[in-house]
Amino acid sequence: MKEQIQYLESRIKVRPEIAIVLGSGLGPMANEVTDATVIPYEDIPGWPLSTAVGHAGKLIFGQLEGRNVVVMSGRAHLYEGHSIDKVVLGARVMARLGATKVILTNAAGGINLSYNRGALVLITDHLNLQGTNPLLGPNDDSLGPRFPDMTFCYSPRLRQLALETAQRIGSTLHQGVYACLSGPTYETPAEIRYLRIIGADLVGMSTVPEAIALNHMGAEVVAFSCVTNMAAGITNEKIHHDEVLETGRDVSQQFINLIRAMLPSV
Repeated sequence: MKEQIQYLESRIKVRPEIAIVLGSGLGPMANEVTDATVIPYEDIPGWPLSTAVGHAGKLIFGQLEGRNVVVMSGRAHLYEGHSIDKVVLGARVMARLGATKVILTNAAGGINLSYNRGALVLITDHLNLQGTNPLLGPNDDSLGPRFPDMTFCYSPRLRQLALETAQRIGSTLHQGVYACLSGPTYETPAEIRYLRIIGADLVGMSTVPEAIALNHMGAEVVAFSCVTNMAAGITNEKIHHDEVLETGRDVSQQFINLIRAMLPSV
């Protein structure tokens, strides 16, 4: 991380206090940042490039609702061939720069039948089914303990703030457990039935590695999913990534309104 941190410190005006990671189709949030310093990923030494459609691939430092923020527009995924260390590099660097409060977002498939396409869901817990963990290998004691507790992986304080903010601005915010798989294939109907049995409300291919790494570092995390499609087998329709991006764009303003309303109290 040292190389990336040194480079970014040479480019930014003010250290961030809050980080926001944008998932597929939620890129418009990046345009809300004022007094922005935009840094493409390809300019940062050793930074993993995001190849997924709908991920812009840039860091934006600046101001939002009077807070110093960094927005990560596009993330690295295991399915792109990145190592798990590269997948969480961005989250770790942002936390080391000062962003000890992190808002994670993603596009997800809906398993819970009470969700509709376009629903915003507050993640209460997760199921890590990617077959790996960002803390495997020798522990870096400068980051955190060898065996970090994950009971409060998603901050109770920030979750309560999200719920209260949604109610205040008249926005519907569901809650649910997020299952994280490696992808890049969408899940089979049988896999979705299994995930429902073990308690998943949502399924996707990101967010959990970052949440684990950030908790290891002592950061406070809150995470949201946008239900961009209902998972396989729930409807008789095939799943297409274009649908994911379209739905993300359709609900992006609702998401932006919620985050902006939360930020002064995060």
